[in-house]
Amino acid sequence: MESFRSLAAGAARDTHARFGRRLAGLPGTFIGRSHDRQDDNRHIRDLGPWNYWWQAHYLDAIVDDAELWLASGERLRAMQEIRRAKALLRGIFLRNLGKFPNAFYDDMAWLALAARRLERLTAALPGQRAPLASLAVHQLGRVLAAAGDDRLGGGIYWNRSRDFKNTPANGPAALLFVRTGRYTAARALMQWLNEHLFDTARGLYFDGLRLKDDTVDLEPAIYTYNQGTTLATLCALGMPEDLTRAADLIHAIRREVADEHGELPISATGDGALFTGILCRYLALSAGDRRLPSEARGKAAQMVRSTALTLVERQEIELSAAVQRWMIFNAACRLGPATSMPNA
Repeated sequence: MESFRSLAAGAARDTHARFGRRLAGLPGTFIGRSHDRQDDNRHIRDLGPWNYWWQAHYLDAIVDDAELWLASGERLRAMQEIRRAKALLRGIFLRNLGKFPNAFYDDMAWLALAARRLERLTAALPGQRAPLASLAVHQLGRVLAAAGDDRLGGGIYWNRSRDFKNTPANGPAALLFVRTGRYTAARALMQWLNEHLFDTARGLYFDGLRLKDDTVDLEPAIYTYNQGTTLATLCALGMPEDLTRAADLIHAIRREVADEHGELPISATGDGALFTGILCRYLALSAGDRRLPSEARGKAAQMVRSTALTLVERQEIELSAAVQRWMIFNAACRLGPATSMPNA
């Protein structure tokens, strides 16, 4: 079988070929269309479905690619992907009507996380800084800092309607805060999640709390990506109690979410087609964290590899699913005796 690195490189080529293009033909831009079969009229395609957060994960996967090419000594290939990442961020900015914020705090957190990775990667390379990434991190971070209040004891909202506080928004926002040095804010969000949305019976995180007048309704769904962002935040916070929780969460994912072979569920369409890719990204991160017990790290790695093997022969027809497949191969090819994902 091909190596995971080869599979990841092939998935990248396939995703760019079938989904990537310039935005409205503008030089210096890049964007991912939602489907690989759309009307041939470019104007209609560019004004078609706008999946902001799919683009954020597309950006994350391109940054993965650049890092992996750098790690293998392929500097020219890495620079090509860095240029693509910058062009995609520019395309997102223009397609979003010349701004980074939108109506959904989870969307903004995802884009800020991807932009932060691009910012850090380019800052370490002479002449490669990405000022638009720095602008995205600054603007979106400021919006997210004002996205919560004291209702239900804290936490941030899912969107500007401010009637739903959920893990999809609080998880990535907490991870962004810890990665940008706002440890107190990150700790507060993680504590709120642990107190309000942690299922003690299964050891996993619920979806959210919906506010209706004077009532609060629990949305009890368990989604794979919610376990990924909380896992990453616990590892990033890094106190002994955080790491204990992180290890317990890995065991719970293996027990409650994966099947008997360690394979995680995969969706092929829509937003859900990114969920397990996000979880695998952060499982791979935890697999390389030497502070975690070896058994937990081994289970994390095994779930990523087993899930990746189920995707070898698949070809996806939506951008979300294509990016997820690529993300999972990227996660798998990082695993090994000296796994390290310092900028993941």
